[in-house]
Amino acid sequence: MFSDRSNRFLALWFPHLPTDRLKRENPQRAKSDQFLIVVDKVANALRLTALDERATKAGLYKTMALTDARAQFEQLDIAFASPRKDAALLEKLADWCDRYTPLVALDGSDGLMLDITGCVHLFGDEETMLEDIHQRLNQHGMIVRSAIAGNAPAAHAFARHSPGGVIDDASLNEKLRRLRLISLDIEDVHLAGLKRAGLRSVGDIEVLPRAALAARFGSELIDRLDALFGYANHPISPRRIVPVCMVERRMAEPLIVMDSVELVLHGLGDELFRQLQQRVEGTREIEASFFRVDGNVRRISIQAGQPLVDTKTLFRLLKERLSTLSEPLDAGYGFDIIRLAAVRVERTQALQRSLDNNIQETEEIGSLIDRLSIRLGTSRVLRPHAVDTHIPERAVSLEPASQTTTNLPVEWTPDHHPGEPPERPVRLFQPPERIETMAGVPDGAPAQFVWRKIRHNIVLAEGPERIAPEWWREHAGALTRDYYRLEDNQGHRFWVFREGLYERGQTTPRWYLHGLFA
Repeated sequence: MFSDRSNRFLALWFPHLPTDRLKRENPQRAKSDQFLIVVDKVANALRLTALDERATKAGLYKTMALTDARAQFEQLDIAFASPRKDAALLEKLADWCDRYTPLVALDGSDGLMLDITGCVHLFGDEETMLEDIHQRLNQHGMIVRSAIAGNAPAAHAFARHSPGGVIDDASLNEKLRRLRLISLDIEDVHLAGLKRAGLRSVGDIEVLPRAALAARFGSELIDRLDALFGYANHPISPRRIVPVCMVERRMAEPLIVMDSVELVLHGLGDELFRQLQQRVEGTREIEASFFRVDGNVRRISIQAGQPLVDTKTLFRLLKERLSTLSEPLDAGYGFDIIRLAAVRVERTQALQRSLDNNIQETEEIGSLIDRLSIRLGTSRVLRPHAVDTHIPERAVSLEPASQTTTNLPVEWTPDHHPGEPPERPVRLFQPPERIETMAGVPDGAPAQFVWRKIRHNIVLAEGPERIAPEWWREHAGALTRDYYRLEDNQGHRFWVFREGLYERGQTTPRWYLHGLFA
């Protein structure tokens, strides 16, 4: 057995998610006596895709034709399906569930899966956690069914095909055997075949030889059984990055005054950096999360060019970030949870400042990059980054300055030595500009060329530097380039190349100006 029985998973199922959304958008629908149904066109006919709890109890069901529903009931509140809005609500509910655990995954189009391992003690026990979740969701107009079990597939099955609740490890297998076959979530044709064979529950299948089941119904059935009983590992995929370190405060009374919020953040920052100091690490990205009592969650991300190691620097950047928000941080009815999480961390080193005057300059540059990135956005403050390629226009890429760790300027490549003239210009024309040349020999450097209607007579030339195309990336027509460094009689220096070679029978080579030296 590969699964760890100490793990605990919480499955939340929202059986009436579309109609709950409609009632939240229009509270009058919740007070109406009409049956609320959602329809969509399926096979050129309008059919029911969702219905509220009252309509379900009245006998309406999914896939039912709208004409049949109208024939049975006159008072129908009909709405058209909006999967996009339903998905947005589910994402919002997933954000809200972060208050219980950072490991939250989507479970289909109408459910969530939470890995609550190690988080239950914050609420007392699992029953208290479930009660708190149901109470809060019901206050927000959401109908939910839930189950807690030792593995995610079992929790999913119990939430959707049983009364749910807390399933302990001792009774897990026994309760799994009592589930109906529909809880296996297999294809309808295989489900019908199992029923024709007289099988009614998971326990009826679990005792049968696996080889015979696989031969008749395929390996999908065996995989599903192994997942339910925990014989195969089935981890969830959290929708958000799991933080390296995380600290939070849960308030007895919601915080409304921002001064009190700032005091809590100071305490959380000190606690977070103490944890990072023990790990000998600093954080490059911190996320501050503010959970409001009305269910809204506000997250503020702070990225730094240098690892943050103290609360003072964090608060300077946080205030810069808050001042640039298009929507100011609003406590509303109050924050009941405030959280700080270190998303990206780096190893830190103790620096002896008295022997290196460059350390202070580096820190000042890093601080400037952080402030500009927060004010203008990380995508607008860029730093050149050397790329391992011989093609000049691809040799440098621009990356967010706050996310790159390189401190080596692009022009200081291993082949360049201080005091020598640069082999390539700092700035290039994109695309290279066409020039007309005259040369003493076909493969030699130009004796003169015309660029932008001005003739330049060459007095010094150096080259060629031959650069072949990258055959694994270029199109079939890419040609070899020969680069020359030229100086005219006015002292202007140019970087030109000839595209194509005479001796290989290619098309007549063309000359281009690619850059200017200072």
